Amino acid sequence: MEIKKPGLGNDLRLLPPLEVGRWRLYERLALKLRSFVGINLNTKLDPFALAMSIGARVVYLNDLTELSESSRVRLNAVDGWSGGATQDLGDGSFVIVLNHRHSSGRQAATLMEEVCHILFGHRPSGIVPTRLGGRSYNFKVEEEAYAVGAATLVPYHSLRNLLISGVSIRGIASHFGVTPSLVLYRAKGLHLDTFLP
Repeated sequence: MEIKKPGLGNDLRLLPPLEVGRWRLYERLALKLRSFVGINLNTKLDPFALAMSIGARVVYLNDLTELSESSRVRLNAVDGWSGGATQDLGDGSFVIVLNHRHSSGRQAATLMEEVCHILFGHRPSGIVPTRLGGRSYNFKVEEEAYAVGAATLVPYHSLRNLLISGVSIRGIASHFGVTPSLVLYRAKGLHLDTFLP
């Protein structure tokens, strides 16, 4: 299936994910995104600039003036909701809402995940009416967006070289502007944990 989204033209193709090769696919898609932005593997990616380049405006939860106080309290937690993106607003633009209480590293990961949802044409999850509230959740879609976003932020070869050089997890996280937990997610998922300090 071909991805036709703003800024990427028609050269980025999403192949049907195979269980065995899906991580390689995620890495290839991440490399295409870094190439689109025009940065090398060792450079920190600015997800805010990438979002803007595809027609996505980033706002923060505290910018939403019509949100009820009970909704704001529920969403506005340090360890709570991270963010979300709208569907195409009809003019090729999108809005991505981030939780301003999260660290800049966590915001970078959330923003990249939402950018990937937009680029891959994923439908936003919906509210599922239950007694406790909730939303629909498609594990494969969420994994794809998060994994490609994380791989775009922290490329395999750079991560491997930094780990082999003895750079700490915190040092790598600082270099790429992400959280240490995202670096660990990447290292373990790529079987680079043998190089962990």
